[in-house]
Order: sequence, then C-alpha cells, then structure tokens
Amino acid sequence: MNELIFIAHTIIIAGFALGSLALGSGALVAFICIQCMLANLFVIKQITLFGLTATCADAFTVGATIGLNLLQEYFGKEIAKKAIWINFFLLIFYAIISQIHLFYVPHTADIAHLHFMPLLTLMPRIVIASFSVYLFTQLTDYYLYGILKKTFHDKYIIFRNYASIAFCQLLDTVLFSYLGLYGIIDNIGEVIIISYLIKLASIVIATPFVGFSRRIYNLTQK
Repeated sequence: MNELIFIAHTIIIAGFALGSLALGSGALVAFICIQCMLANLFVIKQITLFGLTATCADAFTVGATIGLNLLQEYFGKEIAKKAIWINFFLLIFYAIISQIHLFYVPHTADIAHLHFMPLLTLMPRIVIASFSVYLFTQLTDYYLYGILKKTFHDKYIIFRNYASIAFCQLLDTVLFSYLGLYGIIDNIGEVIIISYLIKLASIVIATPFVGFSRRIYNLTQK
C-alpha cells in the first residue's frame, strides 16, 4: 500500500513542478521553498517502503532539486542561484517561527499543543546539519547542472536531470547522515544505503516528467 502511495506522491510533486513552470519563475521559487519546508516537517515520520524503513521526506528533497533545475533551465542561472538563498533564508524563518509557536502557553481547553511539541521541537544538531547540507548540495546542483547544460548544448534534459539529481542526493544523504545522525543511530551505513535507494526510486519516477517541460514552457510563451 505504501509503495502505491509513494509512487502517487512522487508523480503529484513532479506534476506540480511542471505546473509551477507554467506559472513562471516566481511560482517555481515558491515551489522549491515549500518542498524544503515540507521535507523538514515530514522527515520525522517513518514508514516501510519496499520492505525498507524510510521517511516521508525523500520525495520532497527530489522535488526541490527538480524545481531548481527547471528554474535554471528556462529562466537562467542568476534566478536559480537567488532561489537557493531565498529558500535558505525562509528555512531559517521557518525554524525560528516554529519555536515561537511553541513558546505560547496553551489554553486549558487546548488539545493541539501536545501534538505540535514533537512535530516542531527541533534538535539543534539536526537543524544545523540539515540547513548546512541543504545549502551545500543545492549550490553543488546549481553548478553541476550548469556544467551539464553547457556541455550538452541544452540537449538531453532528462539525462542531465538524472545525473545532477542522483549525484547531489547522494551527497545530501551521506553528509546529513554523518553530520546529523552519526552517534544517534547504530548502523549509519545501512541508513545511507536505504535512504539513497528510496531517493533513487523517487528520481526514476519523477524525472521523466521533466521531458514534458520544454513543451509546457513553449506553450506559456505563445
């Protein structure tokens, strides 16, 4: 059951990435920011996927990178680089404002605060690791995708997305696992392998949708 939900989840994210492309660069920037915020929120939910233990956040991190690549492909390197810093700024805002939300003393009739506590309480080490790794991997994707775009003269868009996303998600998985989880979990190598396999599955499902992006972009320019 989870596998079907995962496939549908990934397809929906890819579809909305294309929809954001149709709406313009501003929509794509917003799409990227929302993906990263949702990834930070849903990473704490664990599920069984293809017989492996995974989180609900991997599809969102892949979606954010697809959005960044589409932004650079059709609107240029400058707006893509600016989007990375906008996203980083808003992630810091999210981290601060979520903690302020928890500072409010709940009313005696309130039943929601106890549920918000485990969702929004942040571990400083994980937050620092998450934000640092995000910035590094997104900048890596920005430069790598730019090199691939120039090397292949704007051709082979699906391959370029596969290559850049797969490499950057490997970096993301390894760096975050060691910086954020080392010493907390027992088998760090197993976690890296499982997490990356799930991300690869998400990449395989989502990236073919990028092949429709040129047609969608051209239609919006008429």
